[in-house]
Amino acid sequence: MPQTSHKSRYEIKELELNALLEVTQAINNNVPEDFLYKIYNFTLRSNLKIKKLALYVLDEVWNCKVNFGTEQAFQKVKLPDCFKEVRNICTLRDFEETPFSIFDIVVPVTHKDTTLALVFLGDHQHDGNYGDDSLKFIQALSNIIIVAIENKKLARKQLEQEAFRKELEIASDVQQFLFPEKLPNTDFLNVEASYLPHDVIGGDYYDYIPINKNQFLLCIADVSGKGIPAALMMSNFQASLRTLLRQTPNLRDIIEALNYQVLENAKGEKFITFFACIYDISLKTLVYINSGHNPPILCDRKNGIRLLEEGSTVLGVMHPLPFLNEGFITDLDQFRLFCYTDGLTETINEAGEEFGMDRLMKYFHQDTTRMKDMRTIHNDIIIELDTFKGDNGYHDDITMVSCRVG
Repeated sequence: MPQTSHKSRYEIKELELNALLEVTQAINNNVPEDFLYKIYNFTLRSNLKIKKLALYVLDEVWNCKVNFGTEQAFQKVKLPDCFKEVRNICTLRDFEETPFSIFDIVVPVTHKDTTLALVFLGDHQHDGNYGDDSLKFIQALSNIIIVAIENKKLARKQLEQEAFRKELEIASDVQQFLFPEKLPNTDFLNVEASYLPHDVIGGDYYDYIPINKNQFLLCIADVSGKGIPAALMMSNFQASLRTLLRQTPNLRDIIEALNYQVLENAKGEKFITFFACIYDISLKTLVYINSGHNPPILCDRKNGIRLLEEGSTVLGVMHPLPFLNEGFITDLDQFRLFCYTDGLTETINEAGEEFGMDRLMKYFHQDTTRMKDMRTIHNDIIIELDTFKGDNGYHDDITMVSCRVG
């Protein structure tokens, strides 16, 4: 009888070693997770004669990955909170009555004080007496399987992060192509731009486009949302604008066409605020349309400071636009135009106050501001914003584009 017992134990050990070898080879061959769970299922049912089992694995939430021998399908049973902190082998008698009471014991699989999985076992062939050797094998097999799967998840996440990083780089490059490579800086015309992205990729856009020797377009836009979709949407928007501008200098026609294209492309899920103006040097006229954007500040010697608010609602919400007005300013030969996105005025300080329009207007009403060049004005505003926000971070992109004529 002892000889039979020794032989039986030897055979069990041989089966366990073969099972561990098979699992190790499968891991080295990088088999899918489902296949590893199948090996686990087969090994415990065949080699150890386990009658009931439920393997729960922590994968953001707890899910049952292997289940056999039970009338109830535990894949549909949520793991009670009382089991989530189990660190040692426990009998189910230690817990209140639950659907899990049909099992005898719960075996945790831990790594660095974190429980990665729980093995619920029931109806062992020896009246629930699993023995230390059996439990050690179950823990070893479970640990190998679970750690291998965790490593697969980590590798997959690293690949996803790398792919996302490359996508960010591509989208960031795309966005950089949106901005003009060179801006005019002469005694007669000076255009300056400052772009402070909140993230790697923002949703702001500005442009300076010469139309002919007498006319140029200046514009600024802000798309709802951020990241790659916003950058791609702005890229499409820029391409559409430049194509339309080659076909017609009529701002009303351009705005109507842009509104339709944004609505078609975004299906109403995103919108764009947009300001565009065309200045004619020989006629000394400024034509503009403000489509729901923050009103740019126009400063000229004859009329002082005013806000450019005429226009329409935001682009991409409805077609046709419910209203579309065109601003038209004549006899404009010496002026400064300052455009910006809402990231500037909506910067918040530590007391929860917004920088606001009043502070911006106060800066432009100062006598000393009239003597400054546009680059200095941009730098002054950035310094004032930094001082205002204190230890608070910026919560949105900040874009400024401005021009001086005459």
